[in-house]
Amino acid sequence: MSLEEIRTTRLDKLDKIRKAGFNPYPARTKRTHTLTEIGGQFDVLMDEMVPVTVAGRVRAVRGHGGSTFVDIEDGTEHLQLYMKKDTLKDAYDFFLDVGDEGDIIEAVGTVFLTKKEERTLQVTAWRMLAKSILPLPEKWHGLQDIEERFRKRYLDIMFNEDVRVMIQNRARFWHAMRRFMVEEGFLEVETPVLENTAGGADADPFATHHNALDMDVYLRISCGELWQKRLMVAGFPKVFEIGRIFRNEGMSAEHLQDYTQMEFYWAYADYEDGMRFVERLYKYIAKDVFGTLEFTIGDFTIDLDVPWERYDYQAIIRHETGIDVLNTNTEEIEKKIRELGIVYNKGGMNIARGVDTLWKYCRKRVSGPGFLINVPVFLEPLAKRKEGAENLVERFQVILAGSEMGKGYSELNDPIDQRERFEEQQRMRDEGDAEAHMADYDFVEALEYGMPPTCGFGVSERLFSFLSNKSVRETQIFPLMRPK
Repeated sequence: MSLEEIRTTRLDKLDKIRKAGFNPYPARTKRTHTLTEIGGQFDVLMDEMVPVTVAGRVRAVRGHGGSTFVDIEDGTEHLQLYMKKDTLKDAYDFFLDVGDEGDIIEAVGTVFLTKKEERTLQVTAWRMLAKSILPLPEKWHGLQDIEERFRKRYLDIMFNEDVRVMIQNRARFWHAMRRFMVEEGFLEVETPVLENTAGGADADPFATHHNALDMDVYLRISCGELWQKRLMVAGFPKVFEIGRIFRNEGMSAEHLQDYTQMEFYWAYADYEDGMRFVERLYKYIAKDVFGTLEFTIGDFTIDLDVPWERYDYQAIIRHETGIDVLNTNTEEIEKKIRELGIVYNKGGMNIARGVDTLWKYCRKRVSGPGFLINVPVFLEPLAKRKEGAENLVERFQVILAGSEMGKGYSELNDPIDQRERFEEQQRMRDEGDAEAHMADYDFVEALEYGMPPTCGFGVSERLFSFLSNKSVRETQIFPLMRPK
């Protein structure tokens, strides 16, 4: 039968249920036990012949003369139901007439063990809770096309245990992150998602309009960096936020447009403190969620338990490309980019974008785990200059399997320096660099009241996807899809 023929047949069954005086979509169930609870109490329930009511989706129906076996699952476990005509009378024939795989039903009965020792519920009554109009995908193959899997994620989860486990692990990942931060004395905060100025990162923001205030605003591109640093000015010693951020940029195995990120800010700490703290954080999460510190990520084998390396930004680029990032120009960088066959965006090209393009080419060869340090000041408008090397900043990035897995720095708290860097970033924006940082002079004013030495750091769900050895798109529960 075609899909439309199956749908028509099931609509006829839906009509039969209604004409028989039953609601095929009741608001409530009389369920007394989840299927997991049935399993945990099975021996007692069987010995005492305790009547129970269960509910779940029909996943298989097998007829045997005057009896039928029905497999159901409820999101916690599965259970076999035994329906017998002698017991159910007309209700048995009614099930065979209107029931299908995919229906969600309620069943009343007592549990017993079959001759094959399978836990089973002998049904004395049943009721439809939600009639399925469309058939489930073929049992053993489910959804094969990756786009169809993402578009109908609910079916992908139903048929793919790996996806279900991934979603559970994703939740554990953020629970572990939050638990570690709270236990370390950090206060969880919430900062605005809509901003007048998109700050805290080099990224192209999404823009929208605020009708009540009649003004254009941006969806944030960081997890409240400039707001959390205002809390440092206000006197909070340790804060963090886990929230959604938005970047109007390209899609890849490592990049999305909206995703979850955690950022923390720690007063009276610097980037050395931050590196030690982040290493402990990552090991804690890996052990808690995955039960190991050893991972296969793409072509890399990673052991988080080994001493973490320190990678010099300038040295790596010089070794791989021959370019001295502190003594170069846009023309030399673009020539090298073309020599290496790197595809890049020519619009708004400047030294900062060119050097960053070279680094992204070089980092693919760096295994990690380790921290990338000694980054030029022209790449970080919000980081403190390195003492004794004023053309560098105290920035650190976690490097795992050739990619960046979090970034932090000793935060710039000199308002004069911050204003000058914002002005330089604005000049870059005016010349066509859409990812240059927007100038936020309200934030500069906050710094003029005094912000203590502070370490800040941010990590996104990309870390979870890498530790899972999957693309970041695949580890989102409902990836954004173009409408059909």
